[in-house]
Amino acid sequence: MLAILLLVLSVLFIILLTVKWKVHPFLALLGAALFFALFSGMDLETIVNLVNDGFGITLGKIGIVIILGVIIGAFLEHSGGAYKLAEVVLKVIGKKRVHEAMGIVGFIVSIPVFADSGFIILNPLNKSLTKRAGLSIVGTATALILGLMITHVLVPPTPGPIAAAGIIGADVGLVMLVGLVVGLLSLVVAIIYCKKMGSRTYIDPNPDVTDEVIAEKMKQAPSAFKSFLPILIPILLIVGKSIMEFNLVEGAEVTGLVKFISFIGSPIIALLIGMFLSFLLPKKFDQEMLSTTGWVGKALTDASNIILITGAGGIFGTILQNSGIANVLADALSGANLGIWLPFLLCAAIKTAQGSSTVALITTASIVAPLLLTMGFSTEIDKALVVAAIGAGAMVVSHANDSGFWILTQFSGIDVKTGYRVYTLGTLVVGVFAALMIYIASFIL
Repeated sequence: MLAILLLVLSVLFIILLTVKWKVHPFLALLGAALFFALFSGMDLETIVNLVNDGFGITLGKIGIVIILGVIIGAFLEHSGGAYKLAEVVLKVIGKKRVHEAMGIVGFIVSIPVFADSGFIILNPLNKSLTKRAGLSIVGTATALILGLMITHVLVPPTPGPIAAAGIIGADVGLVMLVGLVVGLLSLVVAIIYCKKMGSRTYIDPNPDVTDEVIAEKMKQAPSAFKSFLPILIPILLIVGKSIMEFNLVEGAEVTGLVKFISFIGSPIIALLIGMFLSFLLPKKFDQEMLSTTGWVGKALTDASNIILITGAGGIFGTILQNSGIANVLADALSGANLGIWLPFLLCAAIKTAQGSSTVALITTASIVAPLLLTMGFSTEIDKALVVAAIGAGAMVVSHANDSGFWILTQFSGIDVKTGYRVYTLGTLVVGVFAALMIYIASFIL
């Protein structure tokens, strides 16, 4: 019971530091890991080794992938490729279906681009389209940010899901497949919800960016074909590798083609290919874009926080895994019979308390990883479902301690009360629905 108490106190320690005193999550996670290790009776030499191993092994697996994903996102943002993606989807969906268009655009763009950045990029276009369609900004803006959030918490190579997959030891391709399927179903619910809520509360978009300004930006954007390549190619390569290996008969001869597909489908190589494809997006490529003060330099500066948080999460997870707490928690939870709901509820609690979906994903994955076998999750598909359940929990719920809440309300002109009533409730509805779909899938797969 001491170990469980220490674990609860460690999680509360993280929440208290990050929420009340605004301590950087890296320091909070590292402090919680050391707190748990010291008071659980680990010797000092073991603690030092586990800190080094946890940080190094975790970033060795996923650090480069995070960096490459952030660079791709930077080139999509600055080149105007994100606007082109929006234009293509609008042509397919129809200009009157702004809720559907914004949800789908957000769903696509947030795969390589951070959700907050994606909303800021697409907000002027959303406001203009909403005004022309005579709709309330409440529904369309919420559809956009929910679409962004769905893939932000469910689909790699977004840092949170890919960090959770690395900590859990799940196959990234399978995590992508599960995340995309669950995400698309959740997106349908999100759009229906946003249409309903938007019709109840009308707020004039009053766009501060005219159609002429957007049209001018679109002239500088790359072609639709180029804009889709940095996103679709890495996804297809990674998913293709997973499908091939999943269907490979045990003991079958590994041919050169299989080795090649396995190589280019590894997350690092696939994202590296995606990064080179993103270099084709600017109409005029300038070496300054790759400098420390250019697009890449700024992107890496922004990525440093998430890399540090991921490494600290690895430390916390490694210490937990070597503490013997898995057996203690297994005994304590054996009668609860929570199953796949445990990672969802744990992540939802952490997300609600401290606001960051990424921190909630990493922290929950670190806690759940030692419990996988005792909970009966041993296969690759089991691990992918656990990561998806954690991701679903990372949506529940967004409120005043989440930057996304303020970006939505401040950039769209939605008052705080309406933000709580529509967006906060929306994250609860969509997150719980996603968890329900994962629960059903756990019986089928």
